[in-house]
Amino acid sequence: MLDAVPCLGHEVETGVATMPDYEHEVPTDGWKHTGVRVVPGDSLDTNTAQTPGMDRAAAINLARVGAQKLWAGTVHIHPDAKTGAHHHGALESVIYIVRGRARMRWGERLEYVAEAGPGDFTFVPPYVPHQEINASTDEPLECVLVRSDNEAVVVNLDIAGVEVPESVPWIDPIHQQAQVDPIHHEHG
Repeated sequence: MLDAVPCLGHEVETGVATMPDYEHEVPTDGWKHTGVRVVPGDSLDTNTAQTPGMDRAAAINLARVGAQKLWAGTVHIHPDAKTGAHHHGALESVIYIVRGRARMRWGERLEYVAEAGPGDFTFVPPYVPHQEINASTDEPLECVLVRSDNEAVVVNLDIAGVEVPESVPWIDPIHQQAQVDPIHHEHG
């Protein structure tokens, strides 16, 4: 555990002390080495749980920066490649598409499908069997991945997927706006 001193409040411009927004302790280094961390893109760790068909690299986890509640890194899928079916146990996952076109299949028999392109986010709930597919035959798929725990949990599965999965559009439960076809929408 870090040596720390209690933080009793923050000073405003008038010099009057305010009540703290939350209770916390300030490390003795004043956050210099225990605060914000920048992990250079060329320093990612490929020694993490892998799934056939993709290359994962860890940026943020317990071992590298002391993260207690999340894991973040990158995923690279080669053109016209797909991963094996897998899930991530009790973890929630968010995938942000940086470059390329992702085709996601999911379900007990990979019976559902949707696509995502640059700027899109994909949410994968706990225990959902899924498969990432690079929908492009000539462009790599590059994504940023964030999970809800600092462990890189991957459970690879042996699933015989259905031949023709059902396309599932996203329905916005808050804004109830017109939906796009998840397979054929384009950005730009």
